Amino acid sequence: MANWPYNTTTWKRLREAHLSMHPQCEGCEAMGRLTLANTVDHRVAISDGGHPFPGHDGLASYCAPCHGAKTARGTEAGAIKSTKPRRGCNPDGTPLDPAHPWHGGINWKTPKKSLRADAKGPTPNTQTQLVSKDNRNG
Repeated sequence: MANWPYNTTTWKRLREAHLSMHPQCEGCEAMGRLTLANTVDHRVAISDGGHPFPGHDGLASYCAPCHGAKTARGTEAGAIKSTKPRRGCNPDGTPLDPAHPWHGGINWKTPKKSLRADAKGPTPNTQTQLVSKDNRNG
């Protein structure tokens, strides 16, 4: 951890500059909420070969809950892999989980069986007749 950049003056200046340029949490903004960011994160983790001091396009602003959720799903060293879907929806009713079937995401499954009758079987009689008490016998 001797080369860890987060305690350096360069990182502290870069972090402050990024938060002043991008003060809103990107995760909350995608969900239609306005939340001030307090964490700056690398888009490509340093452990995955990302640059320790990238340009602003290589950084993302997050609030603490969004950063924690991103880290839990990410590839950072020691991260716990989570496959839990994100619950809830944004103000217009769109599901938050990008893998939700609404978005046509990776969990989208086409139905294996149709709700229609099997075409191989006999065609049922679909004619409907109305019967009244007065005209039962003919």
